[in-house]
Amino acid sequence: HLVAQRRECGMNDTIRRFGYPATLVAEYDHWVVLLRPAQPTLGSLVLAAKSDATAFADLEPAAYADLANVSRDIETALRAAVDHTKLNYLMLMMVDPHVHAHVIPRYEGSRSFEGRAFPDAGWPKLPALGEAVDLDTAGIAAVSAWLKGFWPAR
Repeated sequence: HLVAQRRECGMNDTIRRFGYPATLVAEYDHWVVLLRPAQPTLGSLVLAAKSDATAFADLEPAAYADLANVSRDIETALRAAVDHTKLNYLMLMMVDPHVHAHVIPRYEGSRSFEGRAFPDAGWPKLPALGEAVDLDTAGIAAVSAWLKGFWPAR
Protein backbone atom coordinates (compact mmCIF):
# COMPACT_ATOMS: atom_id res chain seq x y z
CA HIS A 1 0.00 0.00 0.00
CA LEU A 2 2.76 2.50 0.90
CA VAL A 3 4.69 1.76 -2.29
CA ALA A 4 1.55 2.39 -4.33
CA GLN A 5 0.93 5.66 -2.45
CA ARG A 6 4.53 6.76 -2.98
CA ARG A 7 4.37 6.05 -6.70
CA GLU A 8 1.04 7.83 -6.89
CA CYS A 9 2.45 11.09 -5.53
CA GLY A 10 5.85 10.55 -7.21
CA MET A 11 7.79 11.17 -4.01
CA ASN A 12 9.89 8.93 -1.78
CA ASP A 13 8.96 8.03 1.80
CA THR A 14 11.35 10.60 3.33
CA ILE A 15 9.63 13.42 1.45
CA ARG A 16 6.23 12.17 2.55
CA ARG A 17 7.42 11.87 6.15
CA PHE A 18 8.21 15.61 6.15
CA GLY A 19 4.59 16.39 5.30
CA TYR A 20 4.51 16.54 1.52
CA PRO A 21 2.43 17.91 -0.13
CA ALA A 22 1.28 20.27 2.67
CA THR A 23 4.84 21.40 3.41
CA LEU A 24 5.90 21.97 -0.22
CA VAL A 25 7.54 25.35 -0.75
CA ALA A 26 9.19 24.75 -4.16
CA GLU A 27 9.66 21.89 -6.61
CA TYR A 28 12.48 21.35 -9.10
CA ASP A 29 13.32 18.57 -11.57
CA HIS A 30 15.31 16.54 -9.01
CA TRP A 31 14.54 18.21 -5.66
CA VAL A 32 11.76 19.48 -3.46
CA VAL A 33 12.04 22.18 -0.83
CA LEU A 34 9.75 21.53 2.12
CA LEU A 35 8.97 23.56 5.21
CA ARG A 36 10.34 21.75 8.24
CA PRO A 37 7.31 21.28 10.55
CA ALA A 38 9.58 21.58 13.61
CA GLN A 39 11.26 24.99 13.26
CA PRO A 40 14.52 25.38 15.24
CA THR A 41 14.67 28.79 13.56
CA LEU A 42 12.13 30.61 11.43
CA GLY A 43 12.29 29.45 7.82
CA SER A 44 13.87 26.04 8.51
CA LEU A 45 13.49 23.80 5.48
CA VAL A 46 14.14 20.29 4.22
CA LEU A 47 15.88 20.00 0.86
CA ALA A 48 15.07 16.50 -0.42
CA ALA A 49 16.11 14.59 -3.52
CA LYS A 50 13.18 13.08 -5.40
CA SER A 51 15.17 9.94 -6.19
CA ASP A 52 15.31 6.77 -4.14
CA ALA A 53 19.06 7.28 -3.50
CA THR A 54 20.15 6.79 0.10
CA ALA A 55 23.73 8.05 -0.40
CA PHE A 56 24.65 11.53 -1.63
CA ALA A 57 27.18 10.03 -4.07
CA ASP A 58 24.44 7.92 -5.68
CA LEU A 59 22.49 10.87 -7.08
CA GLU A 60 22.36 11.30 -10.85
CA PRO A 61 24.71 13.95 -12.29
CA ALA A 62 21.67 16.01 -13.34
CA ALA A 63 20.60 16.23 -9.67
CA TYR A 64 23.90 17.94 -8.81
CA ALA A 65 23.43 20.45 -11.65
CA ASP A 66 19.88 21.14 -10.44
CA LEU A 67 21.20 21.63 -6.90
CA ALA A 68 23.01 24.82 -7.96
CA ASN A 69 19.70 26.50 -8.85
CA VAL A 70 17.90 25.09 -5.82
CA SER A 71 20.52 26.27 -3.32
CA ARG A 72 20.68 29.71 -4.93
CA ASP A 73 16.88 30.05 -4.65
CA ILE A 74 16.88 28.83 -1.03
CA GLU A 75 19.55 31.33 -0.05
CA THR A 76 17.89 34.22 -1.89
CA ALA A 77 14.45 33.51 -0.39
CA LEU A 78 15.67 32.95 3.17
CA ARG A 79 17.87 36.05 3.10
CA ALA A 80 14.82 38.13 2.16
CA ALA A 81 12.48 36.37 4.60
CA VAL A 82 14.55 36.04 7.78
CA ASP A 83 17.82 37.92 7.11
CA HIS A 84 19.95 35.05 8.44
CA THR A 85 23.61 35.48 9.37
CA LYS A 86 24.58 31.92 8.38
CA LEU A 87 22.81 29.03 6.69
CA ASN A 88 23.44 25.47 7.90
CA TYR A 89 22.84 22.50 5.59
CA LEU A 90 22.72 19.36 7.74
CA MET A 91 22.73 16.01 5.91
CA LEU A 92 21.86 13.76 8.82
CA MET A 93 19.95 10.91 7.08
CA MET A 94 19.80 8.69 10.15
CA VAL A 95 16.06 8.09 10.56
CA ASP A 96 14.90 9.15 7.09
CA PRO A 97 17.16 7.30 4.64
CA HIS A 98 16.70 9.14 1.32
CA VAL A 99 19.07 11.96 0.42
CA HIS A 100 17.97 15.14 2.16
CA ALA A 101 19.36 18.05 4.13
CA HIS A 102 17.87 20.15 6.88
CA VAL A 103 18.39 23.81 5.96
CA ILE A 104 18.55 25.91 9.11
CA PRO A 105 18.83 29.71 8.89
CA ARG A 106 21.00 30.92 11.76
CA TYR A 107 20.76 34.27 13.49
CA GLU A 108 21.48 35.86 16.82
CA GLY A 109 18.39 36.38 18.95
CA SER A 110 14.93 35.72 17.62
CA ARG A 111 12.67 36.30 14.64
CA SER A 112 8.88 36.45 14.80
CA PHE A 113 6.03 35.41 12.58
CA GLU A 114 2.40 36.28 13.27
CA GLY A 115 3.27 37.20 16.86
CA ARG A 116 5.14 33.97 17.61
CA ALA A 117 8.84 34.03 18.54
CA PHE A 118 11.36 31.76 16.79
CA PRO A 119 14.60 32.03 18.79
CA ASP A 120 17.87 30.48 17.58
CA ALA A 121 18.52 28.65 20.85
CA GLY A 122 21.83 27.22 19.63
CA TRP A 123 23.43 30.45 18.40
CA PRO A 124 26.38 30.75 17.80
CA LYS A 125 27.08 27.01 18.11
CA LEU A 126 25.24 23.98 16.71
CA PRO A 127 21.55 24.43 15.95
CA ALA A 128 19.32 23.30 18.82
CA LEU A 129 17.11 20.97 16.78
CA GLY A 130 15.38 19.70 19.92
CA GLU A 131 14.21 23.18 20.89
CA ALA A 132 12.14 23.79 17.77
CA VAL A 133 8.80 25.54 17.48
CA ASP A 134 6.34 22.84 16.35
CA LEU A 135 3.91 24.15 13.76
CA ASP A 136 0.35 22.84 13.54
CA THR A 137 -1.48 22.44 10.23
CA ALA A 138 -2.49 26.11 10.12
CA GLY A 139 1.04 27.22 11.03
CA ILE A 140 2.56 25.04 8.31
CA ALA A 141 0.18 26.51 5.74
CA ALA A 142 0.87 30.09 6.88
CA VAL A 143 4.68 29.85 7.00
CA SER A 144 4.82 27.89 3.72
CA ALA A 145 2.68 30.50 1.94
CA TRP A 146 4.80 33.30 3.41
CA LEU A 147 8.07 31.71 2.22
CA LYS A 148 6.66 31.02 -1.26
CA GLY A 149 6.19 34.78 -1.55
CA PHE A 150 9.98 35.24 -1.36
CA TRP A 151 10.80 32.44 -3.82
CA PRO A 152 12.58 33.57 -7.00
CA ALA A 153 10.61 33.01 -10.21
CA ARG A 154 12.11 30.52 -12.66
